[in-house]
Amino acid sequence: MAWRYIVEKRSTHIPSPKKLLYDRIAEQGTVSKLDLLQTFSLTKSTMTRILDEMTEEGLLIECGFGESSGGRRPILYQINPSYGYIIGLEISRVYSSLGLFDMQMNPKSIVHWRMDQAFTPQRFIDHISNQIRSFLRDHQLVDSQIIGIGIGAVGPLDREHGLILKPLHFPSSGWNNLPICKLVEERTGFKALLDNGANSALLGERWSIRHANIQHMLYVHAGAGLRYAMMSHGSIVHGTMDMEDAIGQMIIQTDGPRLNNDGNYGALEAFVSVQALEQSARSEAKYDNDLILQRYKVSPEKLTYDVLVQAFREGNPHARELFTQAAIHFGIGLANVINLLHPETIILGGALIHSHELFFQTAVEVAQRNTYRYPEYQPHFTLGTLKEEAVVTGAAIMVRNQMVL
Repeated sequence: MAWRYIVEKRSTHIPSPKKLLYDRIAEQGTVSKLDLLQTFSLTKSTMTRILDEMTEEGLLIECGFGESSGGRRPILYQINPSYGYIIGLEISRVYSSLGLFDMQMNPKSIVHWRMDQAFTPQRFIDHISNQIRSFLRDHQLVDSQIIGIGIGAVGPLDREHGLILKPLHFPSSGWNNLPICKLVEERTGFKALLDNGANSALLGERWSIRHANIQHMLYVHAGAGLRYAMMSHGSIVHGTMDMEDAIGQMIIQTDGPRLNNDGNYGALEAFVSVQALEQSARSEAKYDNDLILQRYKVSPEKLTYDVLVQAFREGNPHARELFTQAAIHFGIGLANVINLLHPETIILGGALIHSHELFFQTAVEVAQRNTYRYPEYQPHFTLGTLKEEAVVTGAAIMVRNQMVL
């Protein structure tokens, strides 16, 4: 029941009947044998044999009886929450998180910490290793009970080789071309899988509303950078390259400003990101007797995002205008993506989204006005249910999804 159960080549592995049944039961919560027979092309004797095997192995537990349809009440099955435990890890520019989950994705412990210049890869690995050991002590677990570690990280990534490539705006050095999976495995002894944070967040949020049976979902994160993920028919859409931040390079103003030396001119990130707001506020403050500088007694160079958010929440008109303009541009970018992908549900997250309810409201209103065929086509906008715990939850789900049974 350790990391050896995780598949290495996710694209070529064909799930066994046991794995298909396990995933179906996990998705539904509680299921009867009759429900499974109606879903899968298995004989009754084969279904009985597999369910008995899975129960004996501890993968499933019997959890009561369903309603009778004339005969004996059917036995209900669910996955065994304590068959094993999974660790989810979020690696982000501002905050990172670590969580311990049982097989039903119930969080046993979750911790968050602020990333700063001191969090080099070595210190980061030391920190999570110590925290994992603390989790195991607190819940009286041993290493053999850990299925693996799922990592949701800032991209771009090389998922198959477990590499963080060249992440932008990281507070500390050393993160370029980092073999994060190898480092985590060597330090903890647990097998690690990697995907980008947006994909992980979408997996987590979709799990939290799985009974709604939504097939097409979009997740967009607006913070230090812009990230997005798309799910179609319940599966994450992966491109030929892992570029979750590509949405930030969407051009929304021809010959507009450029945020970074290697970015597009007029790209969305130049209008909607923590860096963009800071640059805009500092530039304007140098040529104006800015009320924000007077109120918070800072120089233009010290005009940080945290100061701007505080001013916004306290009703400063200049800060309100900065965030409103960013929200308007964000809404335009959202509309472009929505018009291409036509999701049912759009989940919005990140520091900018949570800066103030006005940001979310403004962005959604602009996106709706610019959505083709609105109001006949009305996707649902939401802040999600897991919020800051979406990435670690989705990272853990990724590991369970890749188990080989």
